[in-house]
Amino acid sequence: MKVLFTMNYGEDKFQKIRDLGYEVTYYHENKVSNNDDTDDSDILVTYNPFNTLDISKMSKLKYIQTTSVGVDQIPKEKLLGKDILIANNKGGYSVPISEWIVMYILQIYKNSKKFYEQQQNKKWKMNFEMTEMTGKKIGFIGTGTIATQGAKRLKAFGVEIWGVNTNGSDREYFDKCFSTLEMNTVFKECDVVICTIPATKETIGIINKDKFNIMKDKSVFINVGRGNILNEEDLVSCINKFRGVALDVFQNEPLSEDNKLWSFDNVTVTPHNSWVSDKNNERNFDMIYNNLKKYINKESINNVMDIYKGY
Repeated sequence: MKVLFTMNYGEDKFQKIRDLGYEVTYYHENKVSNNDDTDDSDILVTYNPFNTLDISKMSKLKYIQTTSVGVDQIPKEKLLGKDILIANNKGGYSVPISEWIVMYILQIYKNSKKFYEQQQNKKWKMNFEMTEMTGKKIGFIGTGTIATQGAKRLKAFGVEIWGVNTNGSDREYFDKCFSTLEMNTVFKECDVVICTIPATKETIGIINKDKFNIMKDKSVFINVGRGNILNEEDLVSCINKFRGVALDVFQNEPLSEDNKLWSFDNVTVTPHNSWVSDKNNERNFDMIYNNLKKYINKESINNVMDIYKGY
């Protein structure tokens, strides 16, 4: 079987794939295009080469392994009627994203942005508006791998962790879990609300003014899920009620210069960067290797998804 990689993991790692029984080819993701070599591949390991690589011409393609969690970049229309397995990188970036969550909750509660500004201006001024995390209720909308890793780390701060999932089933590290139908309870009662859910037909636009209006005054809102689950205009209209907001994903990326979210002192904007880590390549390769090993041994691979549902 032939595997086409569009990311270079190095000769030593490629040899490990060959040792499993695969033929390995590599083309840089920004330069790959259809030719006899690429079109003869059985498996594609990639992030987003689809502007130059037409997968409808890859007649032998049986399996696409993405290094991303979301798969919006895959042209679904070119997969219609084809029996092609899709697997994502679920959980691959949960550790760095969970650390990002902890960092920005602390930044908001400890006013670190103000101290940074004071340092830039060489201004010595104490700040007495510091808040502890201890005793706070922190709610995750979604209890998947990102939320689980976040809850695991936040537990050390003496907080109570609530979560929302489809049927309210219990999850490790969560003190309480609520069903989707009970979601408003988390928005009403929690001091911090963190969105980690994927974008689906059911979740697009689900976080709106109805949710913001019932949140506590001086609460904290964080989104690391998908930008289009959030109505940004509604957030802007309610922005003054929040102690702090931290956003890493947006409806349109990159965020336009005229977007109002840039201008609020209580909003932190990061450029879809929470997933970045020096350990990503190693984690990604381990996931790829394990799935390719399972696949060639005709075992069920991990993280198979329904591309049309988005999860």
